[in-house]
Amino acid sequence: MNNISKILTFVLAGGRGERLDPLTRDRTKPAVPFGGIYRIIDFTLSNCINSGLRRIYVLTQYKSFSLQKHLLAGWDIVATQLGEFIDIVPAQQRINSDWYKGTADAIYQNLYALYDYNPQLVLILAGDHVYRMNYQHMIKHHKTRDADVTVACIPFPKESSVNFGVVEIDDNDHVCGFQEKPQDPKTIPGDPTTILASMGIYLFNRDVLIEELENDANTDSDHDFGKNVIPQMLCHGRKIYVHRFVDEHNQPRYWRDIGTRDAYYQSNMDLLNSQNEFNINDRTWPIRTYHEQYPPVRIITTRSGHGAIINSMVAGGCIIEGGYIEYSVVSSDVRVAEGARIKNSVIMEGVVIGEGAQIQNAIIDKEVTIPPYTKIGYDVNLDRKRFVLTTSGIVIVPKKMPVFA
Repeated sequence: MNNISKILTFVLAGGRGERLDPLTRDRTKPAVPFGGIYRIIDFTLSNCINSGLRRIYVLTQYKSFSLQKHLLAGWDIVATQLGEFIDIVPAQQRINSDWYKGTADAIYQNLYALYDYNPQLVLILAGDHVYRMNYQHMIKHHKTRDADVTVACIPFPKESSVNFGVVEIDDNDHVCGFQEKPQDPKTIPGDPTTILASMGIYLFNRDVLIEELENDANTDSDHDFGKNVIPQMLCHGRKIYVHRFVDEHNQPRYWRDIGTRDAYYQSNMDLLNSQNEFNINDRTWPIRTYHEQYPPVRIITTRSGHGAIINSMVAGGCIIEGGYIEYSVVSSDVRVAEGARIKNSVIMEGVVIGEGAQIQNAIIDKEVTIPPYTKIGYDVNLDRKRFVLTTSGIVIVPKKMPVFA
């Protein structure tokens, strides 16, 4: 075996995604469409492939049908005859009658895979984050430190600590504590304004992982890596180090946990920012996906004027019949009728925008028809009665929902 083949990767893709409702009513969070043509899980899997990691188990549980269809259709890209795989592993109740009770329990219930494959290292990833990361850098760091586990972390302002698991370190990046969403967090040594937030990415030595998961399984806990396993390992005196996800100037790289509806909206809008470091057009780090083959975008001049697309991303198959799109992410096979206007919005596949309709600050899920002259995003009280609003006021129209003018 070469060094890469001694690494086994697990992608955790079974979460309910309740804070993303209604986008997760019919699908698990990693399967939610993103960026016009992608699913959220495409970013983690692309990181794996671009990092040379091609032995991957995707652990699924809730509402996984859409995710399975996507993976089977679009991610059959590895050489199985060389021992490579991207396998979908549903919750199977192999150990007892419980479904996955936490991130650590999900791996524990699939320990048979570690015994069968016998890797040296086990990389554990989340399937609902948007970022670009070469995991080989983390692997090299792990080996250099002779660590038992390495935790990927990213610097964030201290005031954001209530949203993250905060890792406490010493001057040598050795982990000496973990706090779950603390009000008064431990900061980076020498920098009282900054915390290290856990990214939910863990690289374990195989035997250490097995032993710690077996210990955790015998305790009354949430069976979560951040809340339970890492603190347990600290008590056991394990060697735990952080891998900082920063650039050559020690500045945090782009990483977003798509955990809330506002985070989902903002991450889509980030793709439209020319100054954003997260560039999906970078062909040295391609983002792979599967989507149906559509004809090119068609913009039609009508009696009222030209169709227009301003500072937006528009996928194939769309027809813009004199409509206007500004600062929006528009998925495939969307039809925008004459006089319709879309601004600051995310429009998913198969949506029809009727003549003269106006949409702003909205997320329109798949296969919704907006009647002519409907307004969405202009009257917060009316929108609240008809649709779902995020904390910041973004309007969400659920998949296939009937909309009345």
